[in-house]
Amino acid sequence: MTVETTTHPTLSEFTDAAAELSDVILHTPVEGSDFLSGVLGAPVHLKFEHLQRTGSFKIRGATYRLSRLTAEERARGVVAASAGNHAQGVALGAQKLGIPATIFMPLGVPVPKLLATRGYGADVILEGATVETPLQLAEEFAERTGAIFIPPYDHRDVVIGQGTLGLELMDEIDNLDTIIVGIGGGGLIAGVAAAAKARAAERGRTIRVIGVQAENSAAYPLSLEAGHPVVAETTPTIADGIAVKRPGDIPFEIIRDLVDEVVTVTDDDIARALLVLIERAKQVVEPAGAVGVAAILTGKITPTGPTAVILSGGNIDPLLLQRIVAHGLAASGRYMTIQVPLPDRPGQLARVSDLLSSVGANVIEVLHTRHGQGLQISEVILQLSVETRGEEHRAQVLAVLRDAGYAPRRVQD
Repeated sequence: MTVETTTHPTLSEFTDAAAELSDVILHTPVEGSDFLSGVLGAPVHLKFEHLQRTGSFKIRGATYRLSRLTAEERARGVVAASAGNHAQGVALGAQKLGIPATIFMPLGVPVPKLLATRGYGADVILEGATVETPLQLAEEFAERTGAIFIPPYDHRDVVIGQGTLGLELMDEIDNLDTIIVGIGGGGLIAGVAAAAKARAAERGRTIRVIGVQAENSAAYPLSLEAGHPVVAETTPTIADGIAVKRPGDIPFEIIRDLVDEVVTVTDDDIARALLVLIERAKQVVEPAGAVGVAAILTGKITPTGPTAVILSGGNIDPLLLQRIVAHGLAASGRYMTIQVPLPDRPGQLARVSDLLSSVGANVIEVLHTRHGQGLQISEVILQLSVETRGEEHRAQVLAVLRDAGYAPRRVQD
């Protein structure tokens, strides 16, 4: 009898992993979204993985990798490097299995992620401005102490653990046609694609898997075009959880073979998606977890049937959330800052206020100053932050001021 082998994880490996993880992970809920279904033109279901233990899917892959260690390896302890979600996944997984864990994190890591990682019992070491330094230090620590290094995505066990999420989706949503997944290093989408397609094949059907990357950090389109992992030039993105310069070798092979399409979204798109999730779904999601929704809102997804979007994480610093919501409002045409030069005489502020009131614009903040570059002695600058109802209303606000003889200038968001 000939036994078929494959370099990709098998369905039995995913089902075994699901059984192994059943006492650690939560079976996160799925809810339909009427709003996003209307935008896409097909039923949209949101997988609330941001409600997972530790606030992201990372607990799946980290814990499964840890469960595969021998007793001798567990005694040596584990080490990892992360700016947040992977750190928490390794820390909690290690705590559950009684394994000593050391986590290297960058100095600027958000305080909630730092406190959570320590709260799960890990020894946290802060070093370096970016995650590259902790990564190097973690690898050196492993060589020096014999601790087992737990990678965030580039390991078969990690991919299999993440893929248990794909099995859940296939069992939860009838006639599921498409799964949309954010991509960083690729561990999540590789696992989900392999598991979901194996389950679909078992049932005699097919399923489409689409990946989404942040435009500012999109290594996969370049790598897929080249046929092998390449290092991409990246710029800062609000989706720092998926800001990876080079795909993982193991995920790349699976993604190349099984993922149907990879699209990109901008930071503005992601900010709008976060706002939609807060207002329409009442869910607080981190930027990396919202890229799938951003892809729907921007028309990057062609509707073909029932669609699942994985909200992969919810670990967001409250101060960052405040800034992103403001940015999302601006990107959606619902917030605008303008400067209006005025003659320095009584009544001008009241007149501008009346004009804005006449078109239903709500003033949020006002700055009135006589000091500014290029101002005449007889001039002042009025800077207004205004709540608007969209791009058309923005244009109406500017038009009513111009018609009254003013020269408003929009301040870039």
